[in-house]
Amino acid sequence: MTTLSNAVTPANAIQLSVRGRAWLVTAMLTGFMILNFGDKAVLGLVAKPAMAELGLTPVQFGFIGSSFFFLFSLSAIVVGAIASRVSSRWLILVLALIWAAAQFPLLSGGAAVLLASRIILGAGEGPALPVALHATHHWFPAHERALPSNLIAIGPTVGAAIAAPALSWIIASPSLGWRWAFVFLGFAGLVWSIAWLFVGRDGPYQCANAGSEGMAITTSATEKLKAVPLWRVFTCRSWLIAMAAGFTCFWAQGAMTTWVPQYIGGVLKIEQSQVGLIYALPWLFGTLLLVGLGFLGRHLMRNGVTARWAVGGLFGGSLAVSGICLLLLPHTSGLQAIAAMTVGWGAFLVFPMAPTAIAFAVNPTQRAIVISTLVGIASIGGVIAPAVVGWLVQQAGYGAAKATAIGNNTALLAQGLGSAFTLTGLLLLVAGIAAVWWINPEQACERLQRHAAVDR
Repeated sequence: MTTLSNAVTPANAIQLSVRGRAWLVTAMLTGFMILNFGDKAVLGLVAKPAMAELGLTPVQFGFIGSSFFFLFSLSAIVVGAIASRVSSRWLILVLALIWAAAQFPLLSGGAAVLLASRIILGAGEGPALPVALHATHHWFPAHERALPSNLIAIGPTVGAAIAAPALSWIIASPSLGWRWAFVFLGFAGLVWSIAWLFVGRDGPYQCANAGSEGMAITTSATEKLKAVPLWRVFTCRSWLIAMAAGFTCFWAQGAMTTWVPQYIGGVLKIEQSQVGLIYALPWLFGTLLLVGLGFLGRHLMRNGVTARWAVGGLFGGSLAVSGICLLLLPHTSGLQAIAAMTVGWGAFLVFPMAPTAIAFAVNPTQRAIVISTLVGIASIGGVIAPAVVGWLVQQAGYGAAKATAIGNNTALLAQGLGSAFTLTGLLLLVAGIAAVWWINPEQACERLQRHAAVDR
C-alpha cells in the first residue's frame, strides 16, 4: 500500500518533469556555448597559416581579431532589450544559424571575407551568453542558479578544450588546411540547431505568478522583486564594478583567442599539430574551476553565505589569481611557463559569475537587458585587446624585414607578447581585488528596492 509520504501527487510529478526538462535545456545551452567559443578560438589557431597565405602583418591580424567585437556590444544590448518579449527558444535558434552561416564563405575567401565573417560572427555571438543565462534562469529558482549558470559558463571552456585539438589536426592536415576548420564549425552549428528545435523550450521562472506551459511553480524572493528604472541599476556600484571586471575579462579573452596560440607555437616551440593540445589546457582548467566554484557557491548559499561571497567573492578571487600568473608568465619557460599559462589564461574564464551575481538584485523581467548591457559594454575590452597586442608585437620588431633570423624573430615575438601579458595581468589583478571588495548583490538589491518604493 502506498503511504502518503511516498505518494506521487500531480504537483510532485510536475516538479519532477520541470526539473528534468530544466537540466536537459541546460545541457543543450552548454552545447550552445561550446559552439560559441569554438567559433572564437579558431582564429588564433589558424593565425600562422592564415597570416602567411593572406600576407597579413601582426597589426592587420590583430585588427581582424578585434573586428569580432565591432558589433558584439551593440547586438548584445539590442537583443537583450527584446529578450524579455521574445521567446528565448527562437532567439537562440536564430543566433546559432547566424554563426553557422558566417563560417562557410571562408572556404575560398581572402582577407576581406575573413574580416566580414568575423564581424558577422561577432554580431551573432554578442547576445549568446546573456540570452543563454536568461534562458537558463527561466528554469531554476534564484537560490539554485549558481550551478546551472556555471555549467552554461563552462561551455566556452569545454568548447576550446574539445575543439582546439580537433581544429589543430584539421589545420595541419595537408588534405584539408586552415579554411576547413571554419567549415567544420559551420556544420556543427547546423547540427546543433536541428537538435534545439526539438529540445528548446521556455521555462517557468519568467515572472512572479505565471508558469510556462501551465507549470505550477513556487516563486522565490528574486521573482518577487519590484522593477526599478534601469538607470538606477546601471549606476549602482555592484553593476559598475561587475562591468569593469568584465571589461578586463573580455580584454584577456580577446588577447588569448587571437595571440596565445602564436605564443605556444612561436615562443614555446610547440609543433603546429600539438598547439591545440597545449592551448586546450587553460580552457580545461577554466572548465574545472567553473564547475568547482558552481558547486562551492551552491553549498555556501545553502548554508547561509550571501551571494556577495558565494558568487562575487569567488569571481574576484579567480581574477586576481589569473592576474598574478600572467605577471609571472613572461619570466618563466618550459613546464613552468605552461603551468603559469594554464592558470593565468584559465582562471579569468569565470566571468559569467559576474552577471549571475547581478541577476540576484533585479526583477526577472529586467534580467535580460541588465545582463546584456553589462556584457555588451564589457565586451569593448575584446575590441581593443587584439589590436593592442598586435601593436606591441609589431613595436617589438616581430615580423619586420630586419628580423630575418628565426631565433631573432622568436625573441622579438616573446618580447612583444611579454609586454602584452604583463599589461593584461595588471588589469586582471586590479579588477579582481575590486570585485571582491565591491560586488555585493544583497546590498545592491536592498538599495534598488528602496528606490523602487520611492519612485512609485
